[in-house]
Amino acid sequence: MTLTSRDIPGELMSSNEEFRNLAQEHSKYEEQLHQLTRQPYLSSEDLLLEAQLKKLKLRLKDQMQQLVARRRREQLR
Repeated sequence: MTLTSRDIPGELMSSNEEFRNLAQEHSKYEEQLHQLTRQPYLSSEDLLLEAQLKKLKLRLKDQMQQLVARRRREQLR
């Protein structure tokens, strides 16, 4: 069965533990970032934390995209 680019992340969520763990961690950082940015005032520590969370989320997203690309390549074989 050929999966579309939109289908691959869903398929990986159900079949790939590494992808699922990365997605859960990404969601956790997203929620922390959301909580942080709802504050009316951000201290310098909060601003540092915000930058760190964004970098962590981006790293996780890149790892997830690598898994999607690998799955896409496997599908083409």
